Amino acid sequence: MSVIFLKGERKDQIIQQVNIHTRMSLSELSQVLNVSEDTIRRDINDLAEEGKLIKIRGGAMSKAYHHTSQLQETYAHNSKKIIAEKMLPLIEDGMLVLIGGGTTIRELVKIIPSDLKATFVTLNPLTAVELLDKPNLEIILIGGQISRYSQMSVGGEVYQRLSELHVDLCIMGTNAIDAREGLTDSDWETIQAKKAMIKAADKIAVLAISEKMNSVMRMKIADLSEIDYFITELPPDSPLLVPYSYSGIQIL
Repeated sequence: MSVIFLKGERKDQIIQQVNIHTRMSLSELSQVLNVSEDTIRRDINDLAEEGKLIKIRGGAMSKAYHHTSQLQETYAHNSKKIIAEKMLPLIEDGMLVLIGGGTTIRELVKIIPSDLKATFVTLNPLTAVELLDKPNLEIILIGGQISRYSQMSVGGEVYQRLSELHVDLCIMGTNAIDAREGLTDSDWETIQAKKAMIKAADKIAVLAISEKMNSVMRMKIADLSEIDYFITELPPDSPLLVPYSYSGIQIL
């Protein structure tokens, strides 16, 4: 039997789902909450007016993902700090690193040592700006049309430039990850960009809070077997991570 939420409970659920997955479409929220897209649209309009999320075309985005967000607005902030601290030792002097965007990666950039010497390539303008605080990093921003969905450069020219790269390490977030279905998302252009990022790298590290685990969106980015490292805030020996270990990836 499907759960029926009262209006206030439904709005709380919308905020939670959008915070967990960064952004969600009307259709995805409609399926999760078992109400019409028109109802979801009205709720999102209300929540946007209340300043609790950001309305985007066809759905909603977490306030924490916006460039004006404050530290205290970041969902699961402590979990994302733990993930960043686990990720940091994989970055070494002299590396060529391809890095994505999002609130977990923002936490990682904050703790990169000022004396680290490496080259970082990104499709995300906000990540490029945040990296500017690190004086010894070379920063390359691959530009193009900016997706309002993912806030990253997308399009044929971007994918072509990525195909010419061979980086040591790709660091990326994901909106959904599942032991069977792998990495998934809902936006076609974002998926193509992330596929191109994966192909450009020797090693791929995926960062995600555990609440994104066991969730599946409409289109596939990659199987888990294509990933080298999966990093959550959970201990690597957590029973919740056992199904993910079957793919052979290293869990940190």
